[in-house]
Amino acid sequence: MDEQTRGMLSRACASPRCKGESGEIIDLLAPVGVSARRIIVLDLGSKSKITALSAMKAGAELAKRLETEAESAAVLLADQVTDAAIPAGEIMARLLLGMRLRNYRFALMPKQETAHDIALTLVSDEVDQAAIDRLSAVADGVSLARTLVNYPASHLHPDNFGDHLSPLREAGIKVEELSPSELERLGMGAILAVGNGSDRKPRLFALTYRGEGATGKPLALVGKGMCFDAGGLCIKTGPQMFTMKADMGGAAAVVGTMLALARQKTSVHVVGVLAVAENMLSGNSYKPGDIVTTMSGRTVEVYDTDCEGRMVLSDALHYTATRFDPCAIVDLATLTYSVMRGLGHAFAGLFATHDELAQGLLAAGEKTGERFWRLPLDTAYDEGLHSDVADLRQHSRDLEDGDALFAAAFLKNFAEGRPWVHLDIAGKELIGEDRLLARAGGAGFGVQLLEEWITSNSASLQKLG
Repeated sequence: MDEQTRGMLSRACASPRCKGESGEIIDLLAPVGVSARRIIVLDLGSKSKITALSAMKAGAELAKRLETEAESAAVLLADQVTDAAIPAGEIMARLLLGMRLRNYRFALMPKQETAHDIALTLVSDEVDQAAIDRLSAVADGVSLARTLVNYPASHLHPDNFGDHLSPLREAGIKVEELSPSELERLGMGAILAVGNGSDRKPRLFALTYRGEGATGKPLALVGKGMCFDAGGLCIKTGPQMFTMKADMGGAAAVVGTMLALARQKTSVHVVGVLAVAENMLSGNSYKPGDIVTTMSGRTVEVYDTDCEGRMVLSDALHYTATRFDPCAIVDLATLTYSVMRGLGHAFAGLFATHDELAQGLLAAGEKTGERFWRLPLDTAYDEGLHSDVADLRQHSRDLEDGDALFAAAFLKNFAEGRPWVHLDIAGKELIGEDRLLARAGGAGFGVQLLEEWITSNSASLQKLG
């Protein structure tokens, strides 16, 4: 092509403004010697520094440019890349994933922006179809998680949550819905207490996927699914409440991850448990000072009705541990403001009873850009959960005393001794403004992390079981 354009590409790439950085773009309009309207040169940066994340971001830059120029079709010519930090086939697959993530749109109402469709033809000597198929499934999972988070509580709530899981059923995942009466029969007093203030009573969903050849105990993923959290009687302020449609970001991540695994037919056995409820105000709302009996039989003294996440998870974790006997449990929850204050926007919080699980998840986070920082899970925090009238306090006595740490210490009791990781993803579920890999709205945070971790560690996870 450089010959066809009489050296135009090489001269453009040698221009002083080109720094050879990943994601840098040169846009040549109406080039001489070819029939194309434009040639876009996308730089991937130094071969030794190409990573899965940098390739994804470069793909997003390309999608952004094609959208800006309103181009609806493109031929992607991939130069041969040898001796790079990651295989050439993966580079291309990650680039395409970045394009998919950038192109996601949530169009609930006709007036909202729709996705800019691009008909893409790939020409490459380094096509890894397996990698493309895998990361296409990841894009599907992230998109579904984003859509669930984006739905307002008027459109996604405990009564219809199961209707939104049809993509899972179509992918071969078994979906089981436990009704309020079944929750009562099982003694799930915590999730029932939280959901009692709403006219839409809580549900619990059990999702099961067993890939071909998968053996051993399942890996369990547990998600907090608060479709709306008004805070209960400890009501939030208006600004705090506005984003609470997204308080089911943990459950959305579990749903998206399981879809990604099923669509790529990963040989793993995974179960997902979703605790779905609304935390509202009424004469039936649970109250500070109440003593609630959880499914495990442990009693909990309620301190703050806005600490509903740890309540619903206490029943969901015990149910998961005792029904499925998993090799390990990972829960995800938009749980505490304190983890946001402590870590800011760069990291989410990770707590673990098992070092190998923690290290694997941290590594997956660095690869995908969904980063976590491990926080202490120490017996010292158990002291703050002492109650004179119940087995546990729901919250430490000091509101400013590291609530994320006490919440993790509380939840540890309900993992029932299984290897367990708690991911506090508060603040990661929504994006306030457009970013390179996602537009404002639902982030789908956690799907790429979990898929990468599970896919890369499936053999060791089976041995753990």
